[in-house]
Amino acid sequence: MKFSKKATLGLLFSLTLIVAACGQKSASDANTASTGTSVPVETETAKLNVQVSFYPMYEFTKNVAGDLADVHTLVPAGMEPHDWEPTPQDIASIEKADVLVYNGAGMESWIDQVTGSLSNASLIQVEASKGINLLEGGEHEHHQEDSEATEHDHDHDDHANEETTEEHDHDHADEATAEEQHNHDHDAEAEEGHDHDHGGLDPHVWLSPALAVKEVRNIEAGLTQAAPEHAEQFKQNADAYIAQLESLDQDFKAAVTYSKRKDFITQHAAFGYLAKEYALQQVPIAGLSPEQEPSAAQMASVIDFAKEHQVKTIFFETLVSSKVSETIASEVGAKTAVLNPIEGLTEEEIVAGMDYISVMRQNLEALKLALNE
Repeated sequence: MKFSKKATLGLLFSLTLIVAACGQKSASDANTASTGTSVPVETETAKLNVQVSFYPMYEFTKNVAGDLADVHTLVPAGMEPHDWEPTPQDIASIEKADVLVYNGAGMESWIDQVTGSLSNASLIQVEASKGINLLEGGEHEHHQEDSEATEHDHDHDDHANEETTEEHDHDHADEATAEEQHNHDHDAEAEEGHDHDHGGLDPHVWLSPALAVKEVRNIEAGLTQAAPEHAEQFKQNADAYIAQLESLDQDFKAAVTYSKRKDFITQHAAFGYLAKEYALQQVPIAGLSPEQEPSAAQMASVIDFAKEHQVKTIFFETLVSSKVSETIASEVGAKTAVLNPIEGLTEEEIVAGMDYISVMRQNLEALKLALNE
């Protein structure tokens, strides 16, 4: 990298101020030209302007907000979110938003740098993973039970869980202190060439339906803070969606309780929370980032495990190359199948009308087959 993330995002924010100023002037000029006088532009409804980081946050937020908000995803469809960074236009969109929803736990390495530079003091920031006990990530050791992983309480402040979003953007000094304690300073890590190791924490909490429920509740709290007059509707919407998540959770429990095996091999270490929730063992080929290339020793370790335990399915995912999974499958005489971390939908999935629930049910069916071979 020729430039650090801090320098790059600093430049982006400077450009954002220019873009935002030009946009405001153009809107004002257009309004004056059409009416002869400068008057406020009226909107048809008082919908919230909500920006979300990537697909799972969109799915959860849209189901809570319903028709009461316009929800926009920053990471484009089909793009792997681990290595995405905001453009000046993205930062301008965040600046104008009422609510910003992001997963946290290091998934969005750009979040602190961007939000710390905003002038929108009324922006409500919702860290969906707040209050969830996070698993250690870093260098996942193969064959280690995820249930033995060290957990970290991710509640960074002294507020109760129902105050999830209140004034989250007003005390960056204290937040930075907490993040240093959790090795959560991704800008410094980027300069050292470790852009996507999430500060040692596993951010993939949305892949456990039970933890997805908690993220939905956090999002409900943030939207309620932004529009308290719609609190009852947000709660009704959240309750209805959570009922679907709880049904999904029960189906996962029923499927794995009497399965023949409890281990599965994945392309990268995205399924730690799912594995822990259902007493399974995730054996990842690579680390927390799907772009991370496994070493020769890691490859050999996974191959040895697959042979020893007679693994017949090696899982890969949709947004990155399946070459490594195919190589291991070929070496051990196994087949490959998709286990989707739902970090984004492909164009084909969007056209097919897929969503978080339907993709997770595909994951459930894939796991049921692999765990009973």
